[in-house]
Amino acid sequence: MADIKQGKIKSRESQLSTTLKDQLRCQSCGLTPLCLPVGMSEAETEKLDSIVHRNTPYHKGDHLFRQGDKFKGIYVITSGSVKSYYINKHGEECIVGFYLPGELIGLDAIHNRVYSCSVAVLETTSACEVPFSQLQSLTSEIPSLQHQLMCLLSKEVHNDCEMVAILASHSAEERLASFLLSLSSRYKSRSLSALEFNLSMSRTEIASFLGHAVETVSRTFSRFQEQGLLEVNRKQVKLLNIEALADLGGNTLTSSTTGFP
Repeated sequence: MADIKQGKIKSRESQLSTTLKDQLRCQSCGLTPLCLPVGMSEAETEKLDSIVHRNTPYHKGDHLFRQGDKFKGIYVITSGSVKSYYINKHGEECIVGFYLPGELIGLDAIHNRVYSCSVAVLETTSACEVPFSQLQSLTSEIPSLQHQLMCLLSKEVHNDCEMVAILASHSAEERLASFLLSLSSRYKSRSLSALEFNLSMSRTEIASFLGHAVETVSRTFSRFQEQGLLEVNRKQVKLLNIEALADLGGNTLTSSTTGFP
């Protein structure tokens, strides 16, 4: 009886594992419109799916890769969030970006084949790893995939320009407002709430990204609450006045970033 029971348990586990793998396939992934070309055939999607590595979930503090590691591939965040940072000559951590589901990491390493930044996990996160050599070979078979890569590279440049726009703002209020609007827009593009979301990054990490002292960022959050622009409950943020935040941010972001229904 014990052997039969054990066999049933293993069979159930195998079925669950198969179901989970099916759910993680590109064709059934809810993030597909963000990272795959529109109009790829089922056969083409299968080819791409065959080279994707889906790792076990990463936990807070884990690294996808570290600064100076040899470039092997790009990553697509499928759930959770991560931060990108480098260590400066003084040994300080300098944060250069935060990544959400559907966003790609590692494109900047294509040039010199070395990751210029480290990427650390902010919360329990899943990611797809795509070996670049295999992806490059596949683009010759799937022209639309090559076009999508170009679009993604262009989007990366756009995001860099957006970050420069945020950091070009002089005051702490302008920078924080622009940062929150950027997150809001990115959550909206994933069919999530644009007005209420969780900040997986700490105040210290936000301060590092915005180039301000953590005390300044905390005071600015408090000031925004007093002005009725937002509500903060620990890491949960609710934006109460998008228009005022956009005005405060100096409209440095694109209309697609600040546009709301």
